[in-house]
Amino acid sequence: MLKAKGIQKFYGDLHVLKGVDVEIFKNEVVSIVGASGAGKSTLLHILGTLDQADKGDVWIDETLISKLKGDKLADFRNSQIGFIFQFHNLLPEFTAEENIIIPGLIAQKSDTALRKRAAELADLLGFSGRLGHKPSELSGGEQQRVAVARALINDPKIIFADEPSGNLDSHNAQSLHELFFTLRENFGQTFVIVTHNQELAKMADRTLTMQDGTILSMDRNIQVK
Repeated sequence: MLKAKGIQKFYGDLHVLKGVDVEIFKNEVVSIVGASGAGKSTLLHILGTLDQADKGDVWIDETLISKLKGDKLADFRNSQIGFIFQFHNLLPEFTAEENIIIPGLIAQKSDTALRKRAAELADLLGFSGRLGHKPSELSGGEQQRVAVARALINDPKIIFADEPSGNLDSHNAQSLHELFFTLRENFGQTFVIVTHNQELAKMADRTLTMQDGTILSMDRNIQVK
């Protein structure tokens, strides 16, 4: 599904990633852990095409994305990749439904089909009565579920999540963690999740531990959800 080879990243004189190799398989849920400053989010952003490596290559489903540029990269990102962030990144002036369907509108999909899909996702994710509400009218857990629905709207092959439960209380965090595995079972998506939450990390199929810009270990977890 995803392969990265020799990924290096510099910010000025700071060598953030030092030749990282990663392989993620279809339908896997993989967590990336490590101390702050280890390079976790930088790696995630490069794997997800939000940033570019200074050296090395990334393939997603046999497409060499590190060579895509401009509109081709944007189209690939919108159609094949979903993103979930800690602070939701919902547009405050739009309703939950409108936030969800934006990636589909960018892909020029049917408005009617997108709204039907948004309703299906809202029902699955447990906020079907809240589609007409704006983000300020939703709880933190509801906002994060809207963000998950937005990530799913184009049926991406892989979803990247950066501290997805970091802004949630323990109850909503646990609910979100379980949701990822339900989504994997229902839709066959692959998840790559940067997290400081040890419970979520242990729930994943594998845990990649980063230290000082390198992969320190790749552990397969015994208890797979």
